[in-house]
Amino acid sequence: MRQVVGGLFALGILIVLLSALVGCQGMFGPIGPKEKVTLFNGTDFAGWKLYVADKTIDVHEVWSVSNGVVYCEGRPNGYMRTKAEYKDYHLHLEWRWPGEPTNSGVLLHAKGPDKVWPRCIECQLKAGNAGDLVLIGGTGITVDGRDRQNVEKQFVVITKKQQSSERPPGRWNTYEIYCKGDTIRCYVNGMLQNEGTNATETAGWICLQSEGSPIEFRNIYIEPLDY
Repeated sequence: MRQVVGGLFALGILIVLLSALVGCQGMFGPIGPKEKVTLFNGTDFAGWKLYVADKTIDVHEVWSVSNGVVYCEGRPNGYMRTKAEYKDYHLHLEWRWPGEPTNSGVLLHAKGPDKVWPRCIECQLKAGNAGDLVLIGGTGITVDGRDRQNVEKQFVVITKKQQSSERPPGRWNTYEIYCKGDTIRCYVNGMLQNEGTNATETAGWICLQSEGSPIEFRNIYIEPLDY
């Protein structure tokens, strides 16, 4: 009887430890999604960190949520970023400019200390240039057989492949971004605008920038890759 009780106690401890481990998913490395993961719940910023460099500014004056939509003032520069790091995913998000379109971006594989320009690879949202890739902080990627890394430059812009496929201000646009290992592909409203291989960064935070004028985001989620 004592052996049975001891065995049940040990089994209980094992179950608790396994449950804790599952609950801490992502603590031991970037998360590769096994199913659809809703990054923005439509209500608040659970799972996100809001950042601006100026500590005197309340980040909630820059970022807010209403009717399932993230509203960003666009100033000062900063970002909202996932608290967890991710790898090997299909990212879907939608954005629009409620007024004059200016500048923003989706920062991929970001990491390190929070600062306005973290080391990352950006999928551009600057009006008229959505689909450009921007290498920030010495990151690298190969596009059309050419290694575009330049560690001497803070920003390296890789122009999109097609003419702008963005919609007019006030209308929603979609970004479909595929990150698989060291490859990145990005589609703007269904049009392939850029792709590269041999990326120097393959995992990290996903960030949405404050940089210019008001912009809105919605339907932000990641899924397992289907290619």
